[in-house]
Amino acid sequence: MRRAPQHAAGITTLSVNKLDPKSLQDFLAQKFALSRRTAKAVIDGRSVWVNRKCVWIARYELKIGDVIEVPSAVVKGAMAQGRSAESAAKTPAVGAKRHVRVIWQNDDYLVADKPAGIVSCDDPKSAEAILRVQENIPTLEAVHRLDRDTTGCLVFAKRHAALTAAIEMFKTHKVSKTYHAIVVGEFKFAHQVIDTPLDGETAVSKVAREAKSPDASFLRVRIETGRTNQIRRHLASVRSPIVGDRVFGLKSARDPRLMSVPRQMLHASTIAMPDPMNPRSQIKAHSPLPADFRATLKLFGMGK
Repeated sequence: MRRAPQHAAGITTLSVNKLDPKSLQDFLAQKFALSRRTAKAVIDGRSVWVNRKCVWIARYELKIGDVIEVPSAVVKGAMAQGRSAESAAKTPAVGAKRHVRVIWQNDDYLVADKPAGIVSCDDPKSAEAILRVQENIPTLEAVHRLDRDTTGCLVFAKRHAALTAAIEMFKTHKVSKTYHAIVVGEFKFAHQVIDTPLDGETAVSKVAREAKSPDASFLRVRIETGRTNQIRRHLASVRSPIVGDRVFGLKSARDPRLMSVPRQMLHASTIAMPDPMNPRSQIKAHSPLPADFRATLKLFGMGK
């Protein structure tokens, strides 16, 4: 099999030929030597583009001449996952455990620097589950959540009483959360307040532009409410969707750089709040921009 050509922006590109499988799932499985399950996971992650349109239907019927594009990082990760699964089937050895960095803690709470690719809680491979073992705190519980591919500051309570107090604190809007995002196109305003209600509830996002290029902008966003997917939905509503967002972002793209970014570029940079268990103290943490975020800034001419 010929090696798939690599686009300069980090895209693996393939064309559909007469003898190729006609379903997208089978096509990817064959071309990248993946299991059908792994191929479907790549498609479900909305990382596959057919003729520059994002497709997330595994049984999507391909036609001769269709051009399939997948971020090279996604291909590499899927192939590595396949090799790991094959190795695990041959040997009982346990692979390396994932580590979640703790950036602040006291007797009642800790703030972790959540990486991309894992959920916050309610899953055996979640940040919560990893930290329970890593920090030897079986009672650890997530106070709030970040999307699977959103990185940065995530608060955990070490005991249930602390969790209850923190949840009440979040309801009072005394929690200050600052995010950074890279959005598609030139964000026109230096400052903008987006207050479109979401799901029938009040939602307020305060946006400040930190840098821009002709094709993308780097934003700082402070939210006064915490509605589900608030920042992603608010920015999409003003036609500035987050780069790499396959749900609320662009469904088609002419710029191959937009397809090369494997995840949404949204990062929870800081969090600050009164300590619910000790009002005279404060919980305050900062997470630096991760490497892939900085690389995306550079890709669009906004980083060094």
